[in-house]
Amino acid sequence: MSNSASSFRIGTGAGFAADRLDPAVDLAERGELDVMVLECLGERTVAFGHRDRMSDPERGYNTHLRSRMQALLPACRAARTTIITNMGAANPRAAAQRTVEIARDLGLKGLKVACIEGDDVSAVVAHDQPFMDEPGRLSDIGMPVVGMNAYLGADAIIPALEAGADVIIGGRLADPSMFLAPLAHHFGWDAMDTQRMGAGTLVGHLMECGMQITGGYFADPGVKDVTNLDRCGYPIAEVNADGNAVITKLADSGGNVTPATVKEQLLYEVHDPSRYLTPDVTADFSKVQIASVGADRIRVSNAGGSARPQTLKVTVGFNHGFQGEAGISYAGPGAQARGQLAARIAGYRLREVHGIQSNLRIDLIGVNSLFATAGIRGSEAEDVRLHVALRSPTREGAELMLWEIESLLCCGPAGGGGFRGSIVPCVMTKSVLVDRDLVKPGLQVLVA
Repeated sequence: MSNSASSFRIGTGAGFAADRLDPAVDLAERGELDVMVLECLGERTVAFGHRDRMSDPERGYNTHLRSRMQALLPACRAARTTIITNMGAANPRAAAQRTVEIARDLGLKGLKVACIEGDDVSAVVAHDQPFMDEPGRLSDIGMPVVGMNAYLGADAIIPALEAGADVIIGGRLADPSMFLAPLAHHFGWDAMDTQRMGAGTLVGHLMECGMQITGGYFADPGVKDVTNLDRCGYPIAEVNADGNAVITKLADSGGNVTPATVKEQLLYEVHDPSRYLTPDVTADFSKVQIASVGADRIRVSNAGGSARPQTLKVTVGFNHGFQGEAGISYAGPGAQARGQLAARIAGYRLREVHGIQSNLRIDLIGVNSLFATAGIRGSEAEDVRLHVALRSPTREGAELMLWEIESLLCCGPAGGGGFRGSIVPCVMTKSVLVDRDLVKPGLQVLVA
């Protein structure tokens, strides 16, 4: 819990589905937090969750939930830190039940776990609904829908806080809303106070990606150096009743919090800083002030906002078949020419022999593969890797591609080796809008 009655301490314990665990444990043990947020859900992540749940009704939540809860629950319970997370993905009820089981195994009797549902809006979205930000309609896709999830805001989370939950687990809880909700609850902000809701949304937006504001995904040696990135710490926000905040981190953790790291995260995924649409407010970041107030301490202020949208964004996930990837390496004198020959053979075999004309990509990594479309050429390479990717509606199509690339070991140029291949399920997502009055969040509280 925070030492100051005038500020509220929120830490981020994850910024995406596969984020690190050990810095979160450190933050839980030493951060003196009121709330820790684990933001673990992207648009494709929830779609994959639906695919998992279709194959097993007990799955569909974040696969790291058990490891995270086993490590974090004891420290957070001891520090009276509330955990808020969207690790429930496509199955928040199962995630809440697993968390209760973990708490019982750890001897944390009486721990309250709140489950937020209602983001699945498959029953209320028309299948000819127009896309949110591009031409076309859902019915144009021609692929099976695996799930439709609306972004829930702070108003769906606050009832769980009012119920005294120690852990709050939802599905598609909007990223900044998980930070805004405890602030609004703690300080008693009115949902119609757009100034404070905008300020709290700024805090959430800055914190939601975890280490991106403490130096992760920022470092560029010699241009933007970061201290001890190998043990980078998660961020902490010290928030006041007016919504202004100081972004910082544990003093002895790696990474840096600077005006530059804060500015990069401020602009991350924001198309119009003056009208950033969220379920809670139309936030205005255009006049935000950023100032250093100490080592790794950046004050952010002057966010604003206007009325929240009448519609909520919905992520629609489609079953997009399977994606196969395969590779083989060539090294030494003439490696580039041998790799190019292997690429031509692979292209001919897949396109002309097997009739694969779309969703196929062939690259020669090490020969400016990422810049090839720009016509940029590098020096002759002596260490290259043929990389082939194929998206197929069937697993058999992906397996055929792997078979062809592996055959290059004996049927291609000299010196090929190191074949690796993999096949994974593939999803596609589109976004639509739904009237917020059609979305009915629900709350269930379980006790360990």
